[in-house]
Amino acid sequence: MSAALENAPSSPAAPAAATPAAIELRGLTKDFPVGLRGVKLRAVDNLTLSVPAGQVFGLLGPNGSGKSTTIKLVLGLLDPTAGECRVVGVPSTRVESRRNVGYLPEAPYFYRYLSGAELVRFYARVCGVPRAKLDARVKEVIEWVGLTGAAGRRVGTYSKGMLQRIGLAQALVHDPRLVILDEPTAGVDPAGSADISAMILRLKSEGRTVLITSHLLAQIEDVCDRIAILDKGRLILEGAVAELVGRRDRQALIVEALSPGELAELRAWRAARGRALESVEQPRARLDEVFLREVARAESGRKEGGP
Repeated sequence: MSAALENAPSSPAAPAAATPAAIELRGLTKDFPVGLRGVKLRAVDNLTLSVPAGQVFGLLGPNGSGKSTTIKLVLGLLDPTAGECRVVGVPSTRVESRRNVGYLPEAPYFYRYLSGAELVRFYARVCGVPRAKLDARVKEVIEWVGLTGAAGRRVGTYSKGMLQRIGLAQALVHDPRLVILDEPTAGVDPAGSADISAMILRLKSEGRTVLITSHLLAQIEDVCDRIAILDKGRLILEGAVAELVGRRDRQALIVEALSPGELAELRAWRAARGRALESVEQPRARLDEVFLREVARAESGRKEGGP
């Protein structure tokens, strides 16, 4: 090697490629024809939204807000009227975008005569799980959702909570990077709902992205990193849950509300006795309060400004 080459500065390393968002929506719009006069219903209206990879993201809104249509656009079940949707960097209109997605619909219909294991195996084959890995993968996801003891039972004998669990197993069997859960705790008892919430957090800990819709806003607040609220197909609010529900206009202590002067006196009183004031916490509004406030505000704005 010549001295010139030996002493030449090394080429700078190429910057690492940025991880694409799990879902990227840009100006997404969907119209449906109504009747025979060319009238159209706009279900999704110029929606621009990004779902970061590796987070739990809540998609919220009242009935008719466009949540289900948005999910169908992400899944490639509908083509947009305008705009663009990408799933892990791949346009949702391309078949390969679905390989990275697992989906549990709100009211899944499963073949009741199949056992839980047979059902998951069927979906594994549909999703292209290699035959050599099929048995091990089916066993793994059934164990993951806690249904090993019921894997041989017919699905028709399952409770609502068990159906949601086996539905989650089929959504995970092909090892997707993005999991979409539409009302996963609808009709499930509180204990089952808590179990499903724990599974959602476990999915996040494994590095997956979870998009969830739910009317149980307390659950959304517990598991989601970010939320978006839709109304009449439009995005009316989006952000981190901790920021949206945090309140800075009041202080909360484990005593009656105190003025700043009274608080200072209390601190001094405690310090004189060798004890610190252990907790001064910022109160939080409930997520359901934020939801109802923003939807009411959007409704009021439409009445004042027209459609």
